[in-house]
Amino acid sequence: MKQILIGLVLAAVAGPVMASGNHEGGHGEMAAGEPGEKSKATQTIRISMKETDDGKMIFAPNTFKVRKGQTVVFAVKNAGELDHEFVLDQEDKVMEHKAVMEKFPDMEHDDPNAIRLAPGKTGEIVWKFTNDGVFKIACLVPGHYDAGMHGDVTVAAK
Repeated sequence: MKQILIGLVLAAVAGPVMASGNHEGGHGEMAAGEPGEKSKATQTIRISMKETDDGKMIFAPNTFKVRKGQTVVFAVKNAGELDHEFVLDQEDKVMEHKAVMEKFPDMEHDDPNAIRLAPGKTGEIVWKFTNDGVFKIACLVPGHYDAGMHGDVTVAAK
């Protein structure tokens, strides 16, 4: 009975996140856009994720400008000593996801707009920006966002 109750609580908390497209099962176009085709990419942006000597956690660079309709390859490298994530989404969705991650730090993801990398590993996200506006990038490993690991992607109308 205790296991069933725990399962119901987890489902209740994770359900809204899954329904919003931030976890396996609800993908399609998001406010920031949609998964892109690498063969149609017009730009590759190289990003390093790491910790600094003064205790901050950063993306380098952490701000980007792209055009609506553009497909971009985010080539991400974890140059740090801890696991890090690169998550791209609208700010309110990032903050919702951050709150869930704080409660369930070992949660696994299968999201086209996110990647988690172990130290020294590389990966990429191919993204087509279908809407203009300002979107967030963030590391949602508990404590990392608050240590400075976030930034902005500004998408300009054509």
